[in-house]
Amino acid sequence: MPTNNLINEYLSFLSEMFGFLILLCIIFIISLIVLYTLLKRWIRQRTKTLLPHLREKPSTVIVGFFHPYCNAGGGGERVLWVAIRSLQNKYPNVKCIVYTGDCDATGPQILQKARQRFNIILPRPVEFIFLRSRNWVEARKYPIFTLAGQSLGSAILGFEALMAYVPDIYIDSMGYAFTLPLFKYLGGCMVGCYVHYPTISTDMLQRVSDRELSFNNASIVSRSALLTSIKLLYYKMFAYFYGVAGSRSDFIMVNSTWTYEHIKSLWGVGDRTVIVYPPCDVSEFIKIGLNDKRNKETLIILSIAQFRPEKNHQLQLDGFSKFLENTDLKDRSKYRLVLAGGCRDMKDSQRVDALQQSAKDLEISEYVDFKLNIPFEDLKTMMGEATVGLHTMRDEHFGIGVVELMAAGTVTLAHDSGGPKLDILIPYNGKQTGFLASDAESYSESLRTILNLSEKQSIDIRENARKSAERFSDDEFNQGFISVVEPFMERIKQKE
Repeated sequence: MPTNNLINEYLSFLSEMFGFLILLCIIFIISLIVLYTLLKRWIRQRTKTLLPHLREKPSTVIVGFFHPYCNAGGGGERVLWVAIRSLQNKYPNVKCIVYTGDCDATGPQILQKARQRFNIILPRPVEFIFLRSRNWVEARKYPIFTLAGQSLGSAILGFEALMAYVPDIYIDSMGYAFTLPLFKYLGGCMVGCYVHYPTISTDMLQRVSDRELSFNNASIVSRSALLTSIKLLYYKMFAYFYGVAGSRSDFIMVNSTWTYEHIKSLWGVGDRTVIVYPPCDVSEFIKIGLNDKRNKETLIILSIAQFRPEKNHQLQLDGFSKFLENTDLKDRSKYRLVLAGGCRDMKDSQRVDALQQSAKDLEISEYVDFKLNIPFEDLKTMMGEATVGLHTMRDEHFGIGVVELMAAGTVTLAHDSGGPKLDILIPYNGKQTGFLASDAESYSESLRTILNLSEKQSIDIRENARKSAERFSDDEFNQGFISVVEPFMERIKQKE
């Protein structure tokens, strides 16, 4: 009998403890809900005291663009400025904020660079909010687990942006998906994004699984079955959380078929995902004459791309080197490879130095020029003089530079993958628009084919390519962008 009493007392004690733990859990959950509600309300109330000049009228709609590198001068930045211009032209009551980490420049300097580089003038001022913690999203800070580190860093940077000002509509225009839940759940904003390329893709997972050496899969990993398994697990876990964050979007715009397929697979919200091709400056480039350039004293093969590792400028040097190897020595001086692009930082500059050294090692440096951070007018002149437009990035998400080269009247040669393959260098009106290649040998052969085209063949391809490029004009982007954003602008009006 005493034993039964002890058992009953023990069970009673466990029951009380269990009830106590349940009570603690309930209190903890309620506390979290209360803290979340208070924090959310405090953040929204705090915004009313910040930048009061932005909301001069109750009908004003504040749209915030998260673009930490808005002064970089690349294709993604052109999308940003054209998107802002389209909103300002469509809605007189819209005011735009740009969250940027470019603290070494002023707002007027940033806008002046946009004018010089892209020939874009905004109809109304833009408010810049300068973020001090941009170093948290820089890859050099994370020698290992770079994707996870940069994504965590983007959340830190996003929280700084959130604390600086809460807009009505928040748009991530640079690919920082982990900022979306912050602005949606703490800021109470409608949130959307324009995705240039997924942070992780099924292609990346496949390359790791296949133990393929690439710029984001080091040889030490690709040679080891154990490290490959660990990295593959890490990538799959990251892809899951990336999908959870991205799917919080109220609207999603992607720049190409390739990006659409990956985002649809990873985020699982195809019903909210729309392809809006990026705005390409075809209006300026189509003014360039289509006269035959093959009889010029020097034939220019022009590359336009930022000096980032994924752009694979080394392949351009290798392909051009092979092309020259099979060219008579006396004729080599007729050809010139020009690499024009933006340098964002010291790392990009070091990359250029390495490429210049590679050109020397390949013994082609006398035939290669590097043009860094050149103004728009100079770029336009160079594109008008070029015979061939060259692009070598594998799985390029879209390829604004490819479209610009087509519009400028070059015969364009790009990598046989991604946007160039699926969206850009596809037949138009049943006719060829350019060439595709995949390695140094095929690039060399394609260059030879292009430079041996008859005058009629060359003109036909370039005329058709130019017509095709008009599919990617500013006007086409404006219509697509506004059609996606408009329903959310209407919702803001209804709330008022």
